[in-house]
Amino acid sequence: MYSFYALISRMKNIDRWALMRNFSRENVQEHSHMVAVIAHALALIRRDILGRPCDPDRAAAAALYHDASEIFTGDMPTPIKYHDAELTGAYKRIEKASEARLVAALPEALRPAYEEVLSCAGVEELVKAADRIAAYVKCLEELRAGNKEFALAAAQTKARIEAMGLDEAAYFMEHCVPAFELTLDELKTDGGDQ
Repeated sequence: MYSFYALISRMKNIDRWALMRNFSRENVQEHSHMVAVIAHALALIRRDILGRPCDPDRAAAAALYHDASEIFTGDMPTPIKYHDAELTGAYKRIEKASEARLVAALPEALRPAYEEVLSCAGVEELVKAADRIAAYVKCLEELRAGNKEFALAAAQTKARIEAMGLDEAAYFMEHCVPAFELTLDELKTDGGDQ
């Protein structure tokens, strides 16, 4: 019996933003879906707009599983995870051990493919940018709902995205993120910028 997929289905049981009061709860499975959507978009921007080689499908798959280790670790809040280098290093080692545990729950023939996906090999920066953009979008959604508790997180997350200096992320932030602040009735569907 192989338990990998049953374990992956438990991502929905892990809440994010545990230290914050949330208007709308978000779990790791929901977050991972949004990160995959954004990573796919960033890869398409890299390939089709910026003219640089990239595999959007690889980026989407890697992003879909980027937090899979949290099935065993839970979601470590960013201020704690990055408090100091020693703690960050220890947590990264735990994440790698958790990923190995997940891969061991697969048929042997599938393990190399999932090891590659879980490592985000070749698309790390796009997945990291997508992860941060998805977090920023969550902050915007909370702010739109009147939850001022996310104001500082929004500013810090936006600064971290900008500090990456990634052209794909800058393009997405300029051309796509503003739409997340609109109501359904305000959203245009004709493909043009607002």
